Amino acid sequence: MALPPELPPLPALTRAEGAVIDSYLQVLDLLGRINPARGEGTYRGLRAAQALVGQAVALRDALALMHERGETELHAETLGRALRVLDGERRSGLVAVPPPDEE
Repeated sequence: MALPPELPPLPALTRAEGAVIDSYLQVLDLLGRINPARGEGTYRGLRAAQALVGQAVALRDALALMHERGETELHAETLGRALRVLDGERRSGLVAVPPPDEE
């Protein structure tokens, strides 16, 4: 039995950067569930919208913590690598309106 290919390692992140990435991906997942062009029902969207409030607060708090600690810049290259390793491209695609052939 062949093992799946190994993912590249996550880049080194501060704890606050990790919290930003985690919260951001959770927000993307929830927005993907809310996306009316991909929706499966109002109840699922409602539950995701309710959870979105808490995740937005978590994202805000992680960014505020970075700022308070003097981490005033987001290192886009490093954070982008982390997002790619954690399937951020696919997850962010669920927020977009799908092309007509996917409907």
